[in-house]
Amino acid sequence: MKKEVLVETSARHVHVSREALDILFGEGYELTRKKDLSQPGQYSCEERVAVVGSKSSFPAVSILGPIRPATQVELSLTDARSIGVTAPVRESGDIEGSGSCKLVGPKGEIEIECGVIAAKRHIHATPEDAEKYGLEDKQVVSVKIDSNGRKLVFDDVVVRVSPKFALAMHIDTDESNACGAVPGMMGEII
Repeated sequence: MKKEVLVETSARHVHVSREALDILFGEGYELTRKKDLSQPGQYSCEERVAVVGSKSSFPAVSILGPIRPATQVELSLTDARSIGVTAPVRESGDIEGSGSCKLVGPKGEIEIECGVIAAKRHIHATPEDAEKYGLEDKQVVSVKIDSNGRKLVFDDVVVRVSPKFALAMHIDTDESNACGAVPGMMGEII
């Protein structure tokens, strides 16, 4: 049986805490849902913030909802270098000792001392998907991509299992460009 998984590109984005949202957009502000994402309960927002590094900035980076316990900025390694920030490759939520930057919103700005990462490529799977494919939470696998002219194998892909997930692999824009990813592309867990 082929173990196929949808491959999705995760572009630069920001997750905000309640405290950060209040500073950036005003006390009690609520995020405006723009579009649902493939992971249940996750959505892109109308709101955007500037992400400022030591060399440059991205003036309008999307916020993804819902509100998180901690503010986190996810960039590709190319993005991070271009604006002068450090972004270690980490799983989402693992921000201790990660990079720093400034976030600027319409009502205020904040310096985050840690929270900038390049997200480790990963597969979201439900417990049923994991059982079907013989996978376990935190297992590290490889995924073969058979794209036209840019075939490659991604190693070091961490599997994350939760009933809150939908089956999909997430890669950043650097990785997406490396394999010539297109919407609806499938990979094979090997």
